[in-house]
Amino acid sequence: METDNLVSFIIPHKGRFDMLKQTLRSIAEQNYPPDKIEVIVVSQTPEIEETQLQDNNELHLQILLRPENNTISALRNHGVKQTTGQYLAFLDADVFISPNWITCMLAHLHTEEDRVIISAMQVCEPSAPPLEHIRTCLSNAELDTNVAFLPGRNLFLTRQSFNKIEGFPEHLVTCEDYYFTDKAAKFGKLYYTSDATYIHLGEDKVFSEMFKKEIWRGQSNLQSIQGRRIAPMELPSFILPLWICLSLLVSLVCLIFQSPTAGLIFFLLGIGPLLAYSIRLHRLSKEVVNFSSVLKFYATYFPARAIGTLTGLFKSISVNHN
Repeated sequence: METDNLVSFIIPHKGRFDMLKQTLRSIAEQNYPPDKIEVIVVSQTPEIEETQLQDNNELHLQILLRPENNTISALRNHGVKQTTGQYLAFLDADVFISPNWITCMLAHLHTEEDRVIISAMQVCEPSAPPLEHIRTCLSNAELDTNVAFLPGRNLFLTRQSFNKIEGFPEHLVTCEDYYFTDKAAKFGKLYYTSDATYIHLGEDKVFSEMFKKEIWRGQSNLQSIQGRRIAPMELPSFILPLWICLSLLVSLVCLIFQSPTAGLIFFLLGIGPLLAYSIRLHRLSKEVVNFSSVLKFYATYFPARAIGTLTGLFKSISVNHN
């Protein structure tokens, strides 16, 4: 296979085959020569070897198996080693990209010389539940502009840029995309475009599942800031979950010990940021989602993130102690 203009997709995978099949179908439907596409699926599910992933063998597809203790970064880095393409496309195994995704990524990557990574805009079905609309709205807070961070669900860059960044951080269980794109920003611009789109098939649909996932996502919060510059805009994401939960907890303690004035003060200190974020997101969503759903989102998100951060802190202490 010739490497000129060859696009190599790297897809880390674990578990769900139905979404992976849809992801592969969206790649097969690209408005781009099939012989200029290769796909590497790096899986932690042995059953993949007996699973039919595509109906007509449209794609040049390679399946790699890796141990279950590998992080998602390790899967991606291992996949890159097996590729030959000039361009690297990182997709999650539950992402359905629009047919113009490759051509759009290539066009925007070469529009300006200092662009390093391009990512497409998230969309959801009209019938999607409120939580999915909220997630999509947050993802699209900044469009058709340079951004400070890009989510790892769909990333497009050159192999040369990937080598400069020195790959994904294999020591992180989560937050690896933030770490990777933050490091990439030292070499050039990160661009988020609305000219191509993707559907996150595995997006959170119900709040109970979101709560569990946010605890998991938050466990690498503190590790992700080690050894790199912390931008001021990042600080609220680390501080606010703990601040809100601690303030409301102290407020409850004050009420138990019959200190209503102190209880009210701490209650306002906790509920204030939560309401401010909710009002901002409600306006950002152009009122597609009702305010009660937005409030429920943050009332779920902040406690889960606080628990995840504290869990990660104790894990880090345990590792350092050993």
